[in-house]
Amino acid sequence: MSHDKSPEQLVLDKLVRMANQIATFFMSQPENVRAEGVATHINKFWEPRMRRQFFEHLDRGGAGLMPLVIEASVLIRRPEAKAGSGVGVGEDAKGAPGGKGPGAGESLSEPSIPEGAA
Repeated sequence: MSHDKSPEQLVLDKLVRMANQIATFFMSQPENVRAEGVATHINKFWEPRMRRQFFEHLDRGGAGLMPLVIEASVLIRRPEAKAGSGVGVGEDAKGAPGGKGPGAGESLSEPSIPEGAA
C-alpha cells in the first residue's frame, strides 16, 4: 500500500522536498549567504498558501526539514502572521501614513466597495 498518505500529507511531503532542494542548492554558496538565499527564494517564488503550509509544518516540529531550511525560516515571510511575529509584520507591515491598504486590514485582492453601495 504505497498510497496510505492523505492528500494533505502528500502536499506537505512535496513542500519539504522542495525546501530541502532549495537548501541543497544554497549549500554550495558561501556560508554567510545560505540562509538568506533560501529565504529569498521561498519569499519570491512560493505563494502564500505554500508558505502557510510550510509554517504550519515548522510549528509542529518541521520533521524532515534540513537544518539550513529551519535556520532560514526566521527570514521567510509568514503569510498570515500573528501580530508581532515573522518578518515584514508589525511596524514593517503598515500601509501609507493616513492611507488604507493591507496594513489597515484591506485586502489587495478584493475591490473596495463603499458601505451601502451593494
